[in-house]
Amino acid sequence: MTSSPLPIDAILPQLLTALEQSCNAVLVAEPGAGKTTRVPLALLGAAWRGDGKVIVLEPRRLAARAAARRMAQTLGEAVGETVGYRVRMDSKVSTKTRIEVVTEGVFTRMILDDPELSGISAVLFDEFHERSMDGDLGLALALDVQEALRDDLRIVPMSATLDAAGVSQLLGDAPVLKSEGRQYPVATQYIGRDPRGRLEDQVARAVRSALIEDSGSVLVFLPGQGEIKRTQSLLEGRVPADTDIAPLYGALDSKAQDFAVRPAKSGRRKVVLTTAIAQTSLTIEGVRIVIDSGLSRVPRYDPQTGLTRLETVKVSRATAEQRKGRAGRVEPGTCYRLWEEAQTKALPAAEKPEILESDLSGLVLDVANWGVTDPTQLKFMTPPPAAAWSEAKDLLQELDALDADGALTTAGRDLAGLPLHPRLGHMLVQAAHEEQAELASLIAVIIGEHGLGGRSTDLRDRLRRLMQDHSPRGREARAQAKRWVKMVRGRTSQPANFEDAGDILSLAYPDRIAQQRGAKGSFRLANGRGAQLEESESLYAEKFLSIAEVTGTAARARILLAAPLSLRELETRFTTHIREQEHVQLTPEGAIKAVRQRVLGKLVLEEKKISSPDPEAVTDALLALIGRKGTARLPWSKDQLRYRGRIQYLRDTIGQSWPDLSDKALDADLSWLRPFLAGKTAISQIDAGTLGDALSTLVPWELSSELDRLAPSHFAVPTGSRIPVDYAGEQGPMLSVRVQELFGLAEHPSICGGKIQLVLQLLSPAQRPIQITKDLPGFWQGSWADVKADMKGQYPRHPWPDNPLDAEATRRVKPRK
Repeated sequence: MTSSPLPIDAILPQLLTALEQSCNAVLVAEPGAGKTTRVPLALLGAAWRGDGKVIVLEPRRLAARAAARRMAQTLGEAVGETVGYRVRMDSKVSTKTRIEVVTEGVFTRMILDDPELSGISAVLFDEFHERSMDGDLGLALALDVQEALRDDLRIVPMSATLDAAGVSQLLGDAPVLKSEGRQYPVATQYIGRDPRGRLEDQVARAVRSALIEDSGSVLVFLPGQGEIKRTQSLLEGRVPADTDIAPLYGALDSKAQDFAVRPAKSGRRKVVLTTAIAQTSLTIEGVRIVIDSGLSRVPRYDPQTGLTRLETVKVSRATAEQRKGRAGRVEPGTCYRLWEEAQTKALPAAEKPEILESDLSGLVLDVANWGVTDPTQLKFMTPPPAAAWSEAKDLLQELDALDADGALTTAGRDLAGLPLHPRLGHMLVQAAHEEQAELASLIAVIIGEHGLGGRSTDLRDRLRRLMQDHSPRGREARAQAKRWVKMVRGRTSQPANFEDAGDILSLAYPDRIAQQRGAKGSFRLANGRGAQLEESESLYAEKFLSIAEVTGTAARARILLAAPLSLRELETRFTTHIREQEHVQLTPEGAIKAVRQRVLGKLVLEEKKISSPDPEAVTDALLALIGRKGTARLPWSKDQLRYRGRIQYLRDTIGQSWPDLSDKALDADLSWLRPFLAGKTAISQIDAGTLGDALSTLVPWELSSELDRLAPSHFAVPTGSRIPVDYAGEQGPMLSVRVQELFGLAEHPSICGGKIQLVLQLLSPAQRPIQITKDLPGFWQGSWADVKADMKGQYPRHPWPDNPLDAEATRRVKPRK
């Protein structure tokens, strides 16, 4: 097929033999081995393939197109003949196509639409080490198909840095084949970075220096699009005249991406400024210099807020090595790292699988569409986290996509048929019922395609720019939107009115409807979180917004994409979700502030003062005040604190049948106190009697009758004194008593029917500790002689008998002669 040998060629016969004997194999091939393009071509001649297709999964669209192009060139054909590709918003396939390179998300749609994978003989998971959520789901579904429907389906995960043993075990102990890569030596230079300076300035200096010191093209890894554009502006006009500067990131159109990937023209050099998009799969010819910022921008989902935000993080050691390897694909090279060598050991070994860090609502919907409600029924390489799964399930139930048991509903089936996030699918389906499918589809394509329609925070501006965008990317985006309209059978009788964008967007993100709070530019979301807009933004003074995208911390998120929403639109759209409530606040002094509110989530749409609030609402407010201060601040008596300590001790030693009366437990649920707060408006009105009445309801009668027997509040010593027992001691229940009051006592004091010995803190006549013991008889026979001698000198008027067991217990001094 080709005259240029690659390292992978040596093990292709072994791979073909393995797939003749078994349906699964794991291929570990180092960078530059040629696995992406050689393996699919080699499988074309396999007898078991018949006329079936070989599907190759790539994590990114750019890599999918590039891989298809290289294989087609190897065959001397155009893309779309024997080798084609299918990615979001672009495809080149024909009836001749037998190798189809697809992105992982496209494969998920393929297998959900046709669970038998009709006409497909093999599925290759390239760069599986990246552990994208679509890749993990695709493998889990493919294994399920293989087990239940297609025992002839071949499955081959491939990667350079793969957990081969783990993947092999997941695939039923599949054989593991390893290939050496074609890697030339790469010298590593650590040039450091000043964290106080701008990243772009330091990267630009490194690029200019490398162009002087080394030959060849340069590949520069930066965290995101913003840093790429700023670095590009710093380099333009400041590099040699024979050098082209080429940005490379996902939001670029395919023409610009192809320019960055193609080798530089004869006599010229190239500086490619890229994100993580070029870490794997792609070979950019002519590159022998890598400059690595050591940073990457990744999505992080917070189940507590329901928001996904981009975070700039340090790369892992595995990623740093992959980036470095890009400099040694065609000849010896150099890698400049913008950190100190000692910092490398502190980097994480590898990136976490996306399934551990992401919003799982799309995954949960796809799994439900597969007919599975419990993720443990599928072979996931990494099981999805239970908390994130539950969060996603709750969202899908709010969208009426799942029933109470987690099974797919009719509405859910409609959503599952759309290649969209469930939020956007819900928006599109609902908008179609209102003849607004065209607007909804345009909104969906902008949210799904980063940078489409520009960078404006105002969604309406982006929609207008999209309609005026005549680039290939803009035309394909509008075509995609039209295809989605057809999928929901939307026959719009009106063109998209961009002024309705906020109303339609709220269908996707009802929890992100935002209300101005206090000052312009400061907003509260319906989920209770805060968000900000800069004064220069056109939406700065709006009263209400529908927000699609935010970034930053939950308390002060920055709004990236939104549209205005009127109060009338909000009230019309969410009539059934708006509720009335009385809100009562109490000052610590007991003053009552009461209002009647109309609320949507955490947003207060209207508020009126009321003079006679509901008594229950007043009690709620008092309980809320107590909850903020804590029950430990209530006026407990000493006897009540001892009573709680006794019961808590029995709970800790005997078992859970005894109630938990700790501060933490009482704070967690204040319902025990509610019935005793009627008519009260301040903490100062709660006395020890109120607390005693409330406390008595927490201990069942049958336990109360046992309390004095098992954990008495006092112990009667030989003098007749009743000494309180301290149940909060670190060494156990303790009795602090003057030693003379124990004269004549031969048995050590105990509780719990004699099972637990009290800790005795023996005191001097002046109530100062002498000794601590758990063996009183032993003390009398042993240490007492020394104690007696010492105490006799200090307290001569007190009795210090030689044999305390024969002496009379006393609280008094010896009578005067």
